[in-house]
Amino acid sequence: MITKKKTRSSSEQIANTQKKIIQGVLFLIGFTLIFIFIFGNHGLFQLYKLEKEKKSVINYISNLRDEREKLKIEKNKLENDMKYLEKLARENYLMSKPGEKVFRVLPNKEK
Repeated sequence: MITKKKTRSSSEQIANTQKKIIQGVLFLIGFTLIFIFIFGNHGLFQLYKLEKEKKSVINYISNLRDEREKLKIEKNKLENDMKYLEKLARENYLMSKPGEKVFRVLPNKEK
C-alpha cells in the first residue's frame, strides 16, 4: 500500500508540475502577444504616434492653404490695384509723386 501511495503522489506531482509548466508557457505566450499588440510595428503605440503625426500634417497643410490664399490675394492686388502699388512704393521704397517731398524720420539715438 505504501508503494501505491508513493506512486500516486509522484504521479500527482508530475501532473502538477506539467500543469505548472503548461500554465507558465501559456502565460509567456499571452504576455508576448499582448506586448506585440501594444508595442509592435502595427501596435497601439505605433497607431498613436501615426495619429499624432497625421494631425500635425493636416494642420501644416491647412496653414499652407491659408498662406496660399493670402498670396493669391496679394498677387491679385499687385496686378490690378494701382492704389495698393502706390502705397507699397511709398512705404517700402520712399518714392513720391512729382512735386512731393519725402521726409525721413530717424529714431533718437539714446546714449
